[in-house]
Amino acid sequence: MFNNQTKEDKMSEQKSIWLVIEKYVYTNSSSSHSVKKQANTLEEAIEYKCALEKLNEQKDCSYFLASDIDTVLSHAVKHHNKAVADGSYYKKQEPFYKQVEKEVV
Repeated sequence: MFNNQTKEDKMSEQKSIWLVIEKYVYTNSSSSHSVKKQANTLEEAIEYKCALEKLNEQKDCSYFLASDIDTVLSHAVKHHNKAVADGSYYKKQEPFYKQVEKEVV
C-alpha cells in the first residue's frame, strides 16, 4: 500500500544520460561545443572521453562530461555516503578544532 522507497532509490532507478562534449576554442577566442557521445553510464562516458583525449592532438580542443543535475547529484551523494560509511571521508578532513584555529588566528 505504501511505497517505502527513499529519494535516493528513486533517483538511482531513473535512467541517467551522460554526454561527452567536445569544446573547440578558435583563435579569435570564440568557441564551439558539440556532443560526441551519449552514454547510459558514467563509466561508459569516462571511457569514451579518455579515448578521445588520448587521440586528440589539437591544443585548442578539449572534452568534458555533462548530465542533468539529478544524475550528477545522485552520483555525488552516493560517493559521499560511501566515503562517510567506510571512514575515508573523515581521513581526508582536518579535525574541526584545527579548522577553527585557522579561522581565529
